[in-house]
Amino acid sequence: MINLSVIIPTRNRSELLDATLKSITRQTMDKLLFEVIIVDNGSSDNTQEIVNNYKDILNIKYLYEIKPGLHEGRHAGLRNATSDILVYADDDIEAFPEWLETIYNVFQKDKNIVLVGGKNLPKFEFNPPFWIQEMWNNRNELGYLLADLSILDFGDTEKEISPYFVFGCNFSIRKQIVLDAGGFHPDGMPFELIRFRGDGETYISKYIENNNLKTFYHPLASIYHWVSSERMTEEYFCKRRYIQGVSDAFTFLRSQHKEKTIIKHESKVKLFLKIFFGSKQLDEIGQIQKLINMTEREKKFNNSYQMGFDYLMKSYKYDVEVKNWVHKDNYL
Repeated sequence: MINLSVIIPTRNRSELLDATLKSITRQTMDKLLFEVIIVDNGSSDNTQEIVNNYKDILNIKYLYEIKPGLHEGRHAGLRNATSDILVYADDDIEAFPEWLETIYNVFQKDKNIVLVGGKNLPKFEFNPPFWIQEMWNNRNELGYLLADLSILDFGDTEKEISPYFVFGCNFSIRKQIVLDAGGFHPDGMPFELIRFRGDGETYISKYIENNNLKTFYHPLASIYHWVSSERMTEEYFCKRRYIQGVSDAFTFLRSQHKEKTIIKHESKVKLFLKIFFGSKQLDEIGQIQKLINMTEREKKFNNSYQMGFDYLMKSYKYDVEVKNWVHKDNYL
């Protein structure tokens, strides 16, 4: 019996994928009890050759998905998954040995738990600059969080958490929840198609929250997340914030369409602070204070976020194709 389906979308990162698969060969869980589905989203490197190297070691499947977008890879993996529990991971992680066994046990102990995450610890290519260290060491009420790099550490205690704190690089979920929600929203689009980006797994998290379902954090359901030298630059953080702005505009536009609400600048600020300061609800005074206390670097990042938000808003206004894409019922 296959208890878990590990789904890893990838594109032209065979060397990183190799390290990810090596870590999966070291799992404490019996290899007969899980499958690994690699979804190649249009690679031109030796990704398939790397996957073939593990065919005698792991129960591994290789799928080729030409349609661009991380959501396409996630959905292709879902359609080919044997298990009712899907373990989504990025191609640049290295898993704790107990990762899969822990995830399975958490789901077994409570049928009301629908989403499981753990630590996403940074594996820095070299020592990060001081400003990244400062952001990473800025502890919130739960622990350490740096959303720009998809890293977090909420300590060594098991606990129920918000679904927004389970990032896509280490995102384990019951298959039926993804189906009930209508699939993932668009994510990971090539930059030339950025106007078709959505809010990815954040939409699934919102569905879980709205339906009062449980999300669980376990310190052994954890991974190391590769942080390359390119990601430790202000340019990368600006691009990351720009992309987040696009995603948040997508969320607002769908919300506006459904609820007939008016998008205001204050709402944009609130969502920005929620994502990047790790707080779900902030009062107006708290928002203003954080904005006042921003460093020049943070203001630069915030400006990039605003540019991304405004870009999608303008694209939506003038491009019918974008408007129709934003309001699709689902993207399965």
